[in-house]
Amino acid sequence: MARGAPHPHGAHGSFRGYVTGFVLSVILTAIPFWLVMGDVLQDTLWTSIVIMALAAVQIVVHMIYFLHMNTKSEGGWTFMALAFTLTLVVITLVGSIWVMYHLDQNMMPMTPHEALQKP
Repeated sequence: MARGAPHPHGAHGSFRGYVTGFVLSVILTAIPFWLVMGDVLQDTLWTSIVIMALAAVQIVVHMIYFLHMNTKSEGGWTFMALAFTLTLVVITLVGSIWVMYHLDQNMMPMTPHEALQKP
């Protein structure tokens, strides 16, 4: 096989693809670091939302450039495995947040004065 010729089977990355994925990953890591260390948005809620969105984008970058996942490889099975995994992650996260919220709302409330008096 000649040098630089495409591989006959499977999804393999090229040097250019790996460098592109690496550069995007570094950028998607540096931006949240800058947002937090520079206190750019000055609102923790919006900073958290932006960081989570950039984390989701970074997951997609890793899947495309490093794991070579797409809808065509292995007859679409990798995409189905990804969809199943994401479904389980969403169910777990939403369920955990729901349980913690309801525990917070339904537990006996304590005022700050009662908290100071507690032994």
